[in-house]
Amino acid sequence: MSQRLSRRLAQPIARTISRAPSPVVAYVAPWLAVMLGSVLPSLPYVGVTPMFPPLGFLVLLSWRQLRPGLMPVWAGFPLGLFDDLFSGQPFGSAILLWSATMLALDIIEARFPWRNFLVDWMVASCMIVACILLQVLIANHAGGATPVVLVVPQILLSVAVYPMVGRAVGRLDSWRLIRYRVIG
Repeated sequence: MSQRLSRRLAQPIARTISRAPSPVVAYVAPWLAVMLGSVLPSLPYVGVTPMFPPLGFLVLLSWRQLRPGLMPVWAGFPLGLFDDLFSGQPFGSAILLWSATMLALDIIEARFPWRNFLVDWMVASCMIVACILLQVLIANHAGGATPVVLVVPQILLSVAVYPMVGRAVGRLDSWRLIRYRVIG
């Protein structure tokens, strides 16, 4: 009996010896997730009004709120640059807005280090609304003629979808930290 008990107690320890998260997966997964989120809305889809939420921006917000120190503040620049290549918005709009978002989230994180789900959702909702409205303003200033009323469904859908995107990012984060066997 004691032999079986000692094997059972030693089993979880034996599974963790010489195992660690892959540093490549741990550091690259958030960046690739945001980039994939930026590419997904450019898939063929026919619509009269902009309904598809800005998934790259939602994934960036989710990563930043789930793991505040994981992405540096300057991550908004290269990820916004990548999003500008695929979104069809005027070049530089996502760079500016995503960088400003990262700075604002950094200030909010410093001011309110302990938050809950509702506060995170409220902050994300404000960021989503501001980003989409400012993108329309920038696009209209660059020669577009989109009425703000047309993006209201996109704003509502983006705010409603954000918790699901956050849940998916949480799953991806747990996958990112899986321990692999380390040799040596």
